[in-house]
Amino acid sequence: MTLENWLENKWLKKHTTTPKEIDDIMGMVERDLEDAGNEDISDDWRLNIAFNASLQCATAALYAAGYRSSGEGHHERAINSLKYTIHAPDNLIKQLHRFRNKRIKATYDSAGTTSEHEVKEAIKLANNLRDQVKKWLKQNHPELQ
Repeated sequence: MTLENWLENKWLKKHTTTPKEIDDIMGMVERDLEDAGNEDISDDWRLNIAFNASLQCATAALYAAGYRSSGEGHHERAINSLKYTIHAPDNLIKQLHRFRNKRIKATYDSAGTTSEHEVKEAIKLANNLRDQVKKWLKQNHPELQ
């Protein structure tokens, strides 16, 4: 499977990005990482914010590759696309899905289900993913820097 196959399946659409768009997305990542560190808000919300930082990293890489996810399941697709953009290992993608599911539960089903340990894991993962995406952008899409 490739991103081109995903396009054929209508899971993605072609997308032409700009340095400003990538910079804006990475700016949101930095904002979210800072906000996720705010211990004055609930752990549920901090995990949600840290997950959003990771999701924006995936979005930046997907945009740089010339695609965008759309429709139902677009968050899941953005995460899965990391396998084809930055060549993320399966365990990283699985961990992101675990946080995605945790975010869904904490947002829609039950408050107070997130531990401080999970928040720290989500922030650490988002920081590492940000660094990987920045490195990948520099190596593969310097025109977007």
